[in-house]
Amino acid sequence: MIERRATLMPSRRSPDINVTPLIDVLLVLLIIFMVITPLKPSRLESKIPEKPSSNRPPGVPLVSVIALSVDHQGRVSAIRLNQHPIAADQLESKLRAQLDQQPPERRTVFIQAPRQTIYGEVVRIIDQVRGVGASPIGLQIDDLPAS
Repeated sequence: MIERRATLMPSRRSPDINVTPLIDVLLVLLIIFMVITPLKPSRLESKIPEKPSSNRPPGVPLVSVIALSVDHQGRVSAIRLNQHPIAADQLESKLRAQLDQQPPERRTVFIQAPRQTIYGEVVRIIDQVRGVGASPIGLQIDDLPAS
């Protein structure tokens, strides 16, 4: 009977966790995240505003804004360049004269148009602006809802 009791008694083991496989899993995950994480964002570019230079001629705006007015059908009825009304055939020449006074990195043009403007009309204006040498070109919508 004594022998039987000895076999039924549990052996004294310490409840240690084997961490070697867990470290292997951790290292594999670390390597996977290092490979899929890019070192630097390649598609996003941020520009910090600079102090305005004092050598800019007076009356020359930092950016040009072309505002389009449309009729009830969505066709462009009037064009304004920096709040000055101009004819559609004069847009390229006036914009070129204005952008020639800007340094090459400061030739930003924004185009404002209401939502109901026909897409082709806006594309035609963008093509004219791009032909003059403006870059970048931004689009603004006049009637955005206030949130």
